[in-house]
Amino acid sequence: MATVNLGRIKPVFRGAYSGSTAYVVDDIVTHSDETYICIQAHGAGTQAVTQTAYWSKLAAKGADGTNVATTLTTAGDILYRDGSGLQRLPKGTAGQVLKMNSGATAPEYGDLSSDFVKLATVNVSSGVSTVAIDGNGSWIDNTLYGGYKFYLRNISTTNDSSSSVVRFRINYSGSANSSSKYYSFAKASAGNSSSSSVSASYAWQATEFGLSFNNMDSEESRSGYGIIELLNTGGDENGGSGSYYPNIVSDFFSHHSNSTSLYNYQQMGYISENAPLSGITLHASGGNIDLGTITVYGRKK
Repeated sequence: MATVNLGRIKPVFRGAYSGSTAYVVDDIVTHSDETYICIQAHGAGTQAVTQTAYWSKLAAKGADGTNVATTLTTAGDILYRDGSGLQRLPKGTAGQVLKMNSGATAPEYGDLSSDFVKLATVNVSSGVSTVAIDGNGSWIDNTLYGGYKFYLRNISTTNDSSSSVVRFRINYSGSANSSSKYYSFAKASAGNSSSSSVSASYAWQATEFGLSFNNMDSEESRSGYGIIELLNTGGDENGGSGSYYPNIVSDFFSHHSNSTSLYNYQQMGYISENAPLSGITLHASGGNIDLGTITVYGRKK
């Protein structure tokens, strides 16, 4: 029977090229990070891989990259590319966020900026006649903020009576203004499982603003929640020639008697005092305020 020599039927990888080795067709070698295949047999040391009559390049070497291990030197570093190549951005400090720089050309770390900024929290845990949430000399800044919002949580009074309601006054230079300068319209709503009522009222040259409607005993099931917003800061706040009264809006919800009755008091008004304000003061019309948390935020101009 006749024998047919097919020769090699697949390439053979020979490792790194050596000048002391003879090669035959379809031998594959590596040299200088590139790969070659032999296309013509030759003896040892006779034809280097640069001889194109004997070797054909299978895979060419690409451009050398950046050694990331030498670029990133500290835990927390990140890698980014600028106009010239890969660059290291060192980690930021606690509380900072990653953002773009002012030219929008590269990342950087910086403080989080917001138009609504938490300024202070006041906690009440025992009976007091008044609660001042005042930033005079500290967090109040009427040049930066155009208004303030107070969040009231779990507000309650020691006197479980319908006459025990919470009211508030505007503060100037750290003190509550009790002059007859308060003007407001309000809507009071009440309801239970069988009936409800809504009534409107107004205050003219009063000595305070209303806040709650009916009492809030010192239990979580009989407490009040709401907001007071100072819509502007008073004084010559816009840099013009006129003066501006502080305007307010409030919305307060309460429930008592184990939540069988619900109450809501909504109000808008102003105080006819054009000096820059410094905060608010809460007070109870009967008994004391014995529980609650008030958090204030500033709204940037």
